[in-house]
Order: sequence, then structure tokens, then C-alpha cells
Amino acid sequence: MTDTTETLEHRLSRIHLALEKEELEQVDDVIADLEPAEVALLLESMPPNERIRLWERVPQEVDGEVLLHVHDEVRSTLIDDMDHHEIVAATAGLDTADLAELFEDLPQQVAEDMLRSMDALQRSRLEETLSFEEDSAGRLMRTDTIAVRADVSLETVQRFLRWKESVPDNTHTLMVVDRNGRFVGVLPLSRLVASDQERAVADLMDTEVDSIKVTMKSRDVATLFQTHDLVSAPVVDEDGLLLGRIVIDDIVDVIRDDSEQALMNMAGLNEEEDLFAPILPSAKRRAIWLGINLLTAFLAAWVIGRFEAALDQLVALAVLMPIVASMGGIAGSQTLTLAIRGLALGQISRTNSNWLLRKEVGISALNGLLWALVVAVLAVLWFKNLGIGLVIAVALVINMLAAGIAGILIPLMLKRAGIDPALSGSVILTTVTDVIGFMAFLGLATLFLL
Repeated sequence: MTDTTETLEHRLSRIHLALEKEELEQVDDVIADLEPAEVALLLESMPPNERIRLWERVPQEVDGEVLLHVHDEVRSTLIDDMDHHEIVAATAGLDTADLAELFEDLPQQVAEDMLRSMDALQRSRLEETLSFEEDSAGRLMRTDTIAVRADVSLETVQRFLRWKESVPDNTHTLMVVDRNGRFVGVLPLSRLVASDQERAVADLMDTEVDSIKVTMKSRDVATLFQTHDLVSAPVVDEDGLLLGRIVIDDIVDVIRDDSEQALMNMAGLNEEEDLFAPILPSAKRRAIWLGINLLTAFLAAWVIGRFEAALDQLVALAVLMPIVASMGGIAGSQTLTLAIRGLALGQISRTNSNWLLRKEVGISALNGLLWALVVAVLAVLWFKNLGIGLVIAVALVINMLAAGIAGILIPLMLKRAGIDPALSGSVILTTVTDVIGFMAFLGLATLFLL
């Protein structure tokens, strides 16, 4: 029985100590009753040398499930440590959707061996699944759907299920199709077992059921499940032919992946980044965005350099200058975060973006005036100079207005350009607030104080 109260940190400590002492039986004890997802989390949480040693202790019958739950980069390192026949054996018990997820990460020879080991039906299903776009419903769907005709009796359905001896996991309803295979409704299992067995499926099935087009984006599928409280849903093609089903387990994975992607992209990182990856490739990936940030920092420095004479004459400008940029940056990041979230959820479109822009301008104006007054009073008390207080107040309002506008427009423009706003929005926003903040503050000081 799995100890659900044991923390990840405790399990990691036990495994680390056992590996250090070469007590491999202790390692086996830790992972013996863990779910594949829990084993995957352990593997992702270990340095490469310990990860491989733990992977060697994972029971072969769960290798395929574990590979599904680890991130792509970790998965590649684990697959590299496996023999061809081990990989083929690990994938033998997986369903079509899971096989498709792993297939493209496999070495070519292994993929060919895996295809040869399949029967014709399984091979055709895998090839069909791989033909769909990676982030579509077609890649998410399971093909283990049980479909029945609307014109048969419940007794006939019961006999059919007894003949099959089992139903796929997470099956709460049976799909109902017409004689041409088009989806027409669902039959809940509760009605099947509790109703008169002589009645027809058509009398008891639900026809008001949301079906999912096979080309629908996975993110849109997740939104549909959330808004309609779905547990499962049929997947159909453009002609309404039933192709498979999507269950809530698959959607949880989509939501988790999207959350991780948004979080990592905000820092300019890939969602599949391995925390324990080697130093050189990790440094290379991060260097790209550090270089981009350096260019934007030089742009801000160049703006400051245009006002070198003003800074030489008034030390107070150098002291207060970071406040303007910082306040604009914080205000802009708040707007940017909300805008990115709204785009991810499909809440922002051409029809409401102008209203949202006006709202953010209003918020920026109110907050700008409030904090401009506070900063102006503090600046006057500090430097005993009314002019400096007025200049920083006006500059603060200007920069916060610019930040609010940029926080909405930047993600919208990046989205239209086909660029993920979470990946580069913060870098562009920081540049805008720094440049406008420094230019407004130092420019006004040059005009009115010198």
C-alpha cells in the first residue's frame, strides 16, 4: 500500500541514501507501490547519474506509463539508456493516444520495430492518430470507444458487453451511432442496467451531447470540458463519424502542461526544461534570452546617456530615476499578466480589446495620479525642491499610462504575429517602460529644471 503521507522530499532522501550505500532493495521498496506519475516525478527530481540508476530499478511493466509522465527532455535521456527490445516491450500495453505521444521521440529503428510488432488494426489506428496535428483533439482521443446502434434493445447491448467481458477505463457512457457510424448520442451505463431490457437504446439515450471535432485545438477542448463540466466526450470528423473519445484524465494533463508552459515561458524557458540537465545545454538555452535582455538594457542606457549633462548637474535625478521605471514596470506587468491569461482562456478578441484598453488606461491614470502625488511629496521633503517633485510626478503618470497601454497592446500584437506573448512579452514591456520612464523624467528635468 502506498504511503500517501510521505513527501517527495522524504522519498528522494531515502532513495539517495539507499543508492549511496548500494542498498538497492531499499530503492525497490520506495517505488514498489508508487503510481507511474509518482515515479516520473522522482526521476525528474534527481541528478542524471542517480536518475539512470533509479530508472534501472523501475519494474519493466510500468516503464511505458512512466515514460508518458516525464517531460520530453527527461524522456529522451531515459530512452537513450534502454535497449531496442526494452523500448518495444515498454510500449506494448499502451493505448493508441499514448503510443502516438511516445512514437516521435523514439529512434527510427525502434519505431520501425514497434510498428512491425503491431497487428494491422493497431498499426492503422496509430498511423491515423499521428496524422492529426500535435495539439489537436485527434492526438488526445482514445480509440477504445464502445459504440452501439440506436435501434437495438438494451438486452442486446448487455449481451454484447458480456461477450467483451470488460469495458475500457473511465467508461461511464456508451456511444450511440447510426447505421453509417455517425454519432447520434450516448447511453449512460446507469440507464442500461436499471431499465427494462426490452426497450430500445433510442428510447433512453441522450442526444443533447457536446461532440468534439477532431481538429479542435487541445486548449479549446480543455475549455469545453471546464465550462460544461464534462467527464468524457465523443470525437467526430467533419462528417459526424465517430472516431473516438476524450476523457477527463487526458484534459487534466493538458491543463497541467499549459500551466507549466505559461510559467516557464514568462522566464523565457521551455516548459520541457530539465531542472537537472547538464550545465552546457542549460546555459546555452538561457543565454539567448539574457542576450536579448542585454540589448534592451543597452537601449535604456543609451537613453540615459542622452541626458548626461542633466545628471551631472542634479544628483537627485540619478537617485530618483529608478523609481519612475520601476513603478511603470510593475504596473505594466500586472496588465500584461492579465492580458496573457485572457488570451490563453480565449476571453480577449477584436470585439472587446478596445474596451479593455480603455479600462487599463483609466486604471493607469488613477493609480498614476495617486502614486505621483505620494512620490512628489516624498521627493520634495527629501530634496527640498518643488520642481523635482512636479517633474517626477508628471513622469510617473506618463510612464504608468504607457505601461498600461503596452501591457494590453504587446500581447495582442505578438498573438497576431504568431508569437507566444508569455515568451517575449515581459522583455518588450520592460524595454518600453524603461525607455519611456527615463526619457520622460530626464527630458522634463532638462526642460524645466536646468
